[in-house]
Amino acid sequence: MTVSLITKKAIAGSLKKLILQHPLNKLTIRHITDDCGINRQTFYYHFRDIYDLVEWIYTYDAAQAIGENKTYDTWQEGYRQIFHYIEENRDFVTRTYHALSREFLERILYDRTYQLLLGVIREKARGHAVVEGDVSFIAHFYKYGFVGLILDWVDRGLREDPELIITQLNNLICGDIEKALGV
Repeated sequence: MTVSLITKKAIAGSLKKLILQHPLNKLTIRHITDDCGINRQTFYYHFRDIYDLVEWIYTYDAAQAIGENKTYDTWQEGYRQIFHYIEENRDFVTRTYHALSREFLERILYDRTYQLLLGVIREKARGHAVVEGDVSFIAHFYKYGFVGLILDWVDRGLREDPELIITQLNNLICGDIEKALGV
């Protein structure tokens, strides 16, 4: 692990800790740097502002949660890990979700989910004459469903069992990607 990544993770840890004590809109760079034991210059070397830090946290943590689960056979586990991440970081997620616009979290989730689905769909398209535009369209279509389910789950207070959501989604889409590709 590089020094830069260690520093970013330490800054992220400070924000996650401090958001439990203060609303996001009341947190300052000073709060974070004091808690983390770094100077402002170090913070600004890594992040433009607190919102850039929040975006990095979600992007980094989502990539870690999904891990290698980027295939047709393992996408459910990647999706499951996103739910587990949200449950484990409930306070951080709900506080940033309500402090920022829904669109902020949507954008991050759309990007991560799209990349995950693109790999899955390309895997299913391998060896077939498939137009890249069709692959992209299908990935966009499914990302809206996947992200919508996650955001609705957060909106409802994380009450439903993620396993039930994943099972229902899996039952819905099994085989449909191949049909959409015409294979």
